[in-house]
Amino acid sequence: MFVVLKQLADDVLHLIILLLPGFHFARPNGSDATPMDAGWDQVFRSNDRLFPYNGAMTIRSIAAIVATAGGFLCLTTQPAAQNTPQNGALRVLVSNGMKGTMEELQPQCEKAAGRPLAIQFGSTASLKKRIETGESFDVTIITTEAIGDLIKQGKLAGASRRDVGRSELGIGIRAGAPKPDIRTPEALKKTLQETKSITYPQDGASRGSIEKMFERMGIAADVKPRIILAPGSGPATESVAAGRAAMVITLFSEIVPTHGVEILGPLPGEYQSDIRFGAATSATSGNAEAAKALIAFLSGPKAAPVLKAKGIEPR
Repeated sequence: MFVVLKQLADDVLHLIILLLPGFHFARPNGSDATPMDAGWDQVFRSNDRLFPYNGAMTIRSIAAIVATAGGFLCLTTQPAAQNTPQNGALRVLVSNGMKGTMEELQPQCEKAAGRPLAIQFGSTASLKKRIETGESFDVTIITTEAIGDLIKQGKLAGASRRDVGRSELGIGIRAGAPKPDIRTPEALKKTLQETKSITYPQDGASRGSIEKMFERMGIAADVKPRIILAPGSGPATESVAAGRAAMVITLFSEIVPTHGVEILGPLPGEYQSDIRFGAATSATSGNAEAAKALIAFLSGPKAAPVLKAKGIEPR
């Protein structure tokens, strides 16, 4: 093996020298020769230094050297790639409503599962669609309604299902801004009619409840011009922090993690609503035991304090 590698290195070195400017071919007696003159033992000359070179080397030979070197590099680097921690990670699909919690708990979750987590966040609707189309994953943490539907479809393992917690639907405003009254349904209606702009996630699990509330209040047409649909809970709450929207209607768990935004309060009376989150493993996961250990931790007592701090009432 050593001899082969040494020869390969010599050939590649000669090829590099051939391509460098300032070198030219010369026969040992000083007469001109072309690099492809078969049968001549040729040398490279640069500053009177001579480099042995076999003039019979053809373009085909050069291609073979490059291909061999490339193959050798692939063989030597492939094991390292296979041993990277990411390749042993649990792939976890998480609803945006659980984003703050999972970012805080990730180190503890990895310890419980015994391996790193590769987490992807998104709306429950978008993650559910990805699961339905056959995307590979190990664990999902989304709304309990979506989990139940995916179990019926055979996409999730029903026996692995656990409830994690619930988060109330409420209103967030920019930190330090005046606090309008939303303590009663009538007070909330008046506030919504007077506010300059309202934002909420366009694909969030709570959108349906929010728009039904507008209809029940009889103000859907009135507030429609002032609604800013955001591409996710993060952009919605961040737009309030930046002053681009006056208030955000979304889950407490999506308001709490955003700096510069504070919870004004939950929706009052008959408009109270919440979203419940659960977890389950993929029906085809090859890491079922580690996945179950992760779910057991999230639904257990050790995760409860962080869930509460992030706006989620543990199950």
